[in-house]
Amino acid sequence: MTDALKLPFAGGDIVRRLSTDLEEPKWLLEDRLAALEKYLDLPVETNSLFTLYVDLRQARFGEIEPYAQAADAQQVANTVPEGAAALIEVAEDKVVARAISAEARDAGVVIDTFANVLKSRPELIKAAIDDGNTLPADDKFAQFARSHWALGLLIHVPPNVALDKPIVVRWAAGRAGKGLVSRTLIDVGENASVSVLEEQLPSDESVASDTQSLWWGTTEVRLNQGASLNFAGQQDFGPNTLAFVNRHASLEKDAQLNWALASVGAAIHKSRIDNLLVGRGSGVRQVEIGFGGGRQLFDATSYTRHIGADTTGDLLSKGVFLDRSRGYYKGMITIERTATGTDSFLGEFAMLMSKQSRSVTIPSLEIDQPNVRRASHASSVGPVDESQIFYLMSRGLPREIARKFIVLGFLEPVVSRIPLGDAQDRLRRLLEDKWPESTETEAAA
Repeated sequence: MTDALKLPFAGGDIVRRLSTDLEEPKWLLEDRLAALEKYLDLPVETNSLFTLYVDLRQARFGEIEPYAQAADAQQVANTVPEGAAALIEVAEDKVVARAISAEARDAGVVIDTFANVLKSRPELIKAAIDDGNTLPADDKFAQFARSHWALGLLIHVPPNVALDKPIVVRWAAGRAGKGLVSRTLIDVGENASVSVLEEQLPSDESVASDTQSLWWGTTEVRLNQGASLNFAGQQDFGPNTLAFVNRHASLEKDAQLNWALASVGAAIHKSRIDNLLVGRGSGVRQVEIGFGGGRQLFDATSYTRHIGADTTGDLLSKGVFLDRSRGYYKGMITIERTATGTDSFLGEFAMLMSKQSRSVTIPSLEIDQPNVRRASHASSVGPVDESQIFYLMSRGLPREIARKFIVLGFLEPVVSRIPLGDAQDRLRRLLEDKWPESTETEAAA
């Protein structure tokens, strides 16, 4: 276990230089410095239930140099992909595509970099950042991103706007020895609705190298009264990339949020999701999967706080682990005294496909209000059910094909919720292609 996060590219001088180079207003530098103070004071893990399950031994931060700032490429594509409302694409430290449909533009939707928005409508970013409350104050990784980001993206959807097509945010990273630290703010106005598809891919500059690379980012969501967001994420970084992700959402009255998240790539994928159900009648549905092989590590933590009355939460995490890969799934549902009528469930399940793979699931509840409709959790870790294999083999399928079908069916609930048919098909291919990588597919004893 690692008890300290030793980053050679962190510190006050670096934060001030980033802010100066990006020509930021004073209030944005102050936000960075407030985050830096928290970052320096916080331990790697503040929850005693989860302390034993933080493992960063594979990370070699000393060989990584993060980008100091990001800018537009010499040529920036401005064509909206078929089936999408807008697109912004970042390759390493360059914005290579930025496009928005006429319908979304006419409705007042904004999707752009912080640098551009600060020139034209800085009040949008200032309002969305909300004095640092869009990230967990007790998370060292989130506060590092808040203080040291080199690229920020803003998605702003005005009140009463409903987009039928998704906004696509695409990150391509993996250049050996380099890293990008970023923030993404999503602000959805009253009674507005939108879908966002985030794709994290290896860049064209990714090469076969033992030197690690880094992608470190946030997704900070604010859903105003009656707003809804469907957010789908696919992570398929290269095998030597370190990925650190914070997703934080605050929901006002009757707001609804759906997370559908799939992680396949990276050497280490460490994520934390925070859902704050503040307003009465707000709800979150979250499905998260990880598919590991080789020596990959997936570390996924989820916090859901029920604050308003009659709020709902339905959270499901699933992992499949081949070879010597490992998965830690940790979750906490908190029901505050004000949250009468809460209905909340947390499930964490993992399949071990070899004797050397490992997984831990830790679902937890903290309840301060007895008047709830439901507050429950469930978990399991084990090999594929032999009775299911037997059933499929009795129908003529070879054993390995039967095992593969069971695993893909286990993960399908996330795949089916990805917007854009092409993105769904791509994720299915990624999951299928993962199977042959395993050289030890005997079930765990």
